[in-house]
Amino acid sequence: MEFVKFTELEERIKRILEEKAALKTHCQELEELLKNKDIELEEVNKQLKGLHEEKETVRTKVDSLLELLQDI
Repeated sequence: MEFVKFTELEERIKRILEEKAALKTHCQELEELLKNKDIELEEVNKQLKGLHEEKETVRTKVDSLLELLQDI
């Protein structure tokens, strides 16, 4: 009887350790995905900043051309 309980306990511990290892692996995968998404977000933010700067440059040029046209 005691041996059976010990075996059951041993099996439960093994399952818990296996689950822990699987969760650790999954956590590492999620951390890697998060890191990659952070890098992607930084790149998109840089592109967005560049587009805003380009928009302002175009706006400035259009405004100056409109001023020249108003003088005519």
